[in-house]
Amino acid sequence: MDGPVLPSRSPAETRRIGARLGRLLEPGDVLLLQGELGSGKTMLTQGIGQGLAVEEPVKSSSYVLLNEYHGRLTLYHADLYRLEEPAQVAELALEEVAEPGVLAVEWPERAWEELPPEHLLVRIEEAGLRERRLTFVPRGERYEQLAQRMAARRRGGRKAADG
Repeated sequence: MDGPVLPSRSPAETRRIGARLGRLLEPGDVLLLQGELGSGKTMLTQGIGQGLAVEEPVKSSSYVLLNEYHGRLTLYHADLYRLEEPAQVAELALEEVAEPGVLAVEWPERAWEELPPEHLLVRIEEAGLRERRLTFVPRGERYEQLAQRMAARRRGGRKAADG
């Protein structure tokens, strides 16, 4: 079952949605970011980094499987785009490595069976040239609460969302 859908009218708004999400994250949280090439996964991850008070730039790194960014919590950013086989993800032990921080995985469809069953899937779909539709699909009680909080903040207006 899908969860709340948040529209984004620009890359900057996608980053703001990510920042709101980042402020809600706790140690051990797992985010799976799914969308076509150029859909905004890295923009969202940059916003998550902002919400976690990461000061260094979060980059799209298709040549590195896992990057670490330090802030309020450590953001472990995995990009599985160039993954050759799902077993490579098992070897990385992403869930264990990222447990003290937050794990954000781009291209999770490359290794579904190797990723944690409880997570928040964020599907990013193009809805126009710059517009996107972000669908939050929770798997597990923690992620249902997280998706509901994102939806509630959106309904509460920009002031509530950014506070």
